[in-house]
Amino acid sequence: MSWSFWRRSILGVSTLALLGGAAAVGMEEMRTSRLQAKLLSSYAKDMTYALKDGPNPAARYPTMGPYNERLGYTALPNQLKALTDDMYAVEMQATLSPTLDQFMAKGGFPIYHEKTRGGLTLLDRNGSALFSARYPERVFTRFEDVPPLVADTLLFIENRELLNADEARRNPAVEWERFGAAVLSLPIQVIKPGSRSPGGSTLATQIEKYRHSPDGQTTGASEKLRQMASASVRAYLDGEDTTLARRRILVDYLNSTPLTGRLGFGEVNGLGDGLWAWYGTDLALAVKALSEPAPDARTLQLKALAYKQVLSLMLAQRRPSHYLIADRNALETLANSYLRVMAQAGVIDATLRDAALATRLKFRDEPPPAQTASFIEQKAPNAIRARLLSMLNVPSLYQLDRTDVTVETSLDNPTQQRVVETLAKLNDPAFAAQMGLTGERLLDVKGNDLSKIIYSITLYERGTDANHLRVQADNYDQPLDINEGAKLDLGSTAKLRTLTTYLEIVAELHTRYGHLPREFLVDVQDEASDNLTRWAAEWLIAARDRSLPAMLDAAMERRYSASPAEAFFTGGGLHTFVNFNNKDNGSILTVTESLRNSVNLPFIRIMRDVVQFYSAEGGDDSAEILQNADHPARQAYLARFADKEGSDFLNRFYNDYRKRTPDEALALLASRTRPAPHRLAVVFRYVRPEAGVDAFARFMRARLPDAHLGDDEIAKLYTKYGPDKFPLNDLGYLARVHPLELWLVAHLQKTPGARRQDVLDASADKRQESYKWLFKKGQQAQNTRIRIGLEEEAFLRIGESWKKLGYPFDLIPSFATAIGSSADRPAALAELMGIILNDGVRQPTVRVNKLHFAAGTPYEAVVGLGPMGGRRVLKPEIAATLRKALMDVAQNGTAKRVWGSFKDPAGQIIPIGGKTGTGDHRLDRYGPGGHLIESRAVNRTATFVFYIGDRFFGTMTAFVHGPEADHYRFTSALPAQLLKSLAPALQPLIDPTNTHTAGTEPTKPKPAAKL
Repeated sequence: MSWSFWRRSILGVSTLALLGGAAAVGMEEMRTSRLQAKLLSSYAKDMTYALKDGPNPAARYPTMGPYNERLGYTALPNQLKALTDDMYAVEMQATLSPTLDQFMAKGGFPIYHEKTRGGLTLLDRNGSALFSARYPERVFTRFEDVPPLVADTLLFIENRELLNADEARRNPAVEWERFGAAVLSLPIQVIKPGSRSPGGSTLATQIEKYRHSPDGQTTGASEKLRQMASASVRAYLDGEDTTLARRRILVDYLNSTPLTGRLGFGEVNGLGDGLWAWYGTDLALAVKALSEPAPDARTLQLKALAYKQVLSLMLAQRRPSHYLIADRNALETLANSYLRVMAQAGVIDATLRDAALATRLKFRDEPPPAQTASFIEQKAPNAIRARLLSMLNVPSLYQLDRTDVTVETSLDNPTQQRVVETLAKLNDPAFAAQMGLTGERLLDVKGNDLSKIIYSITLYERGTDANHLRVQADNYDQPLDINEGAKLDLGSTAKLRTLTTYLEIVAELHTRYGHLPREFLVDVQDEASDNLTRWAAEWLIAARDRSLPAMLDAAMERRYSASPAEAFFTGGGLHTFVNFNNKDNGSILTVTESLRNSVNLPFIRIMRDVVQFYSAEGGDDSAEILQNADHPARQAYLARFADKEGSDFLNRFYNDYRKRTPDEALALLASRTRPAPHRLAVVFRYVRPEAGVDAFARFMRARLPDAHLGDDEIAKLYTKYGPDKFPLNDLGYLARVHPLELWLVAHLQKTPGARRQDVLDASADKRQESYKWLFKKGQQAQNTRIRIGLEEEAFLRIGESWKKLGYPFDLIPSFATAIGSSADRPAALAELMGIILNDGVRQPTVRVNKLHFAAGTPYEAVVGLGPMGGRRVLKPEIAATLRKALMDVAQNGTAKRVWGSFKDPAGQIIPIGGKTGTGDHRLDRYGPGGHLIESRAVNRTATFVFYIGDRFFGTMTAFVHGPEADHYRFTSALPAQLLKSLAPALQPLIDPTNTHTAGTEPTKPKPAAKL
């Protein structure tokens, strides 16, 4: 049926009724709706939809309407595309019947039983609820729950014939008398646009309007007809008898009528939420008061108050922002007038009228407090919600929670709850002691405030083609997720990343040279300029077994000194390092032993070997560049250093001057040099070269009032220190300010408000000019800068290797990176452990297994995980070597307390491997001569990244933030002990016989693509 049909039929029937033509037939049809019931129920019967396998390319979605926008239906096409472009596939999707599809194609609103409430639901992998949001929150669930007094009041105000029982087939979309009056008023609207007219809307058409019309408004006669047509067909979805449909209309209206929005609460829809948001009245209490008689004055007063609030909200729906926010006195007046009218009409009795008139509406002063759940209990659901924001391109949690979607997550709720309950009790000293968390390198219950320690754990299960998040918990009762949202100094866990890079280089050398004859390898050894290449050639010459596993094992047995006596040139200067345990200082340790006991100095030297390898891999031999003063690459390195350091200085100066006026900038620059005539002359003449002698004299005399500068002296200074008299470098020297600061202030005089990038672009030549002294310096001074450049280039290569394995930050170019100076993130460390456990294949991490959108609607879609493929990022031989080394740490090294914590049903120990790390992040302030003036704690962190068996891996972290960190002495022994103590809570999940994994089975992965 087309809109022209509806226009002809509705206007035709109304015309007949109003003008008397075919009066008998028209009056009978208006009273009984028999013909409409027969035609429209038959039409509606064919408006169906069904959920079918696979995607539906012809799916139809709404493009407007507050209801469709709130529940996320209008956003569904883009969301499904984003998901299927990622790792998901549409498993099932609704398909419309031809009749419903045609009706919607021609502009009709979708015909189905619409849900009043919607929102986000999160389930764990077994289907138990993790989180649920429903909006509106306070609703009538059945018609029988609505107090008759409330129903009668609404009908009197809006739709008096709706529940009349004289004709079961009545069309609730049209109340003919009101519709006729509205039609007759149309000429007035043409003559006087904007004038108010009698409303022709029934409750059914109002629902269609505020749910589906653009912005919830009726924009003209055509839109009104669309509302009436859609409401009419919807009313006959269940057959000719509309009795139940009309009751449902009343309940739906009460539950969904828009009542504007309130700051701090959000959108207010429905009588229940309206009572709570605007008056602070609970719906259940209001229903009780309005459903029972009032035998005494106190009960009558409560009933009158509840009734007047309900009445006011029904009236406010006409202009909700005006009545509920702008002019509440007008709402009071309108409600009082209706009280009198309804008492006269017999809707309420005189007693209730008088009591309500004596009661004044009192709005809630502050918005109702949001329902807050413990961040500790909601940490995992909140992490999933944050992930969904990006997955679905939803701008806020507010909007996400109103989206009609049920999400099946990968979390294991029983395990999650057991872990959360344990973490929540760790503030209790007695419980901490019971868990074995007190003692040396652990907690001091007398000297430590246990409430300051944040504990965090993530646990993943490896599937055939993805890693599934099973547990994500901490005891931090704030939104921050330290697993994924913080940059932390995780200390010696960085040794695992360093070791991985070291073994990657060994594997690369095996690929290059493992097949060469011994006589060729002798030449490689002689010509090698770095230790690792030299060692590889030497080992291959002597080895009987040249296989990669044998070479990796040999690399793990290479020995490094643990002596802290050596100073290392790194990070732009000479640095020394210490071991955690000074008993290691005189040792010569294998790589395996160094990892086992987490000894610092061997890893500093391993990182030095790694840096030397990447430096030697450049286009030119790094040793040759440093030794040959005429090497052509020297100038390039020096120019690069000048550009980088000059940019760093300019960025710092720009921050000082960018918000200052030209006069303020000049004054600040002048204040940064000692007040001597020649220095101030340089500053002024360079910054304002066009200024005349008079301006120069005023500046100088204002700055040097006691110098008594005469005109002759002023003239000499003006001439002598002109901007063209000296190079920029010399001017900076004369003024005793950095030449680039001098240039910047002069530049900003001409271009005030210049952007940072514009300044950097304009200063390219000046940066080189200001470092001309470097190009003239001796070879030793130049070598220092070249070595800085070579190291930075090497760390760019190392950074690429780390990022390939999930490292989330840029590296600090310093050997200290090997022991944690570049910080890390627990979730990123867990990802590295997953790669190692999965034979070097980086698999996607899954937190969401399935999304069920718009259940029970024509837009319904079920989205699940699609085909997923891992990407090989490490050779399997490297992963095997790392697993063996990490197991040694758990059996014999810094994490040995966890060994034996997990057992299979036969009582056999499930192998564990891992790496510990302790980070003591401090801010040190030095004075002249390198003297330490202040050392202030920022935080203390201890982490254990681990794997359990061949299926599970994760991280355990203990963290204290702020100056209080100075009072704690725990090391990585603490998270290791906590993992051991949590073993009973984790054991049911870890049990090898428990192989249920949502989405995939946790079996050995298939071989992945070659590296």
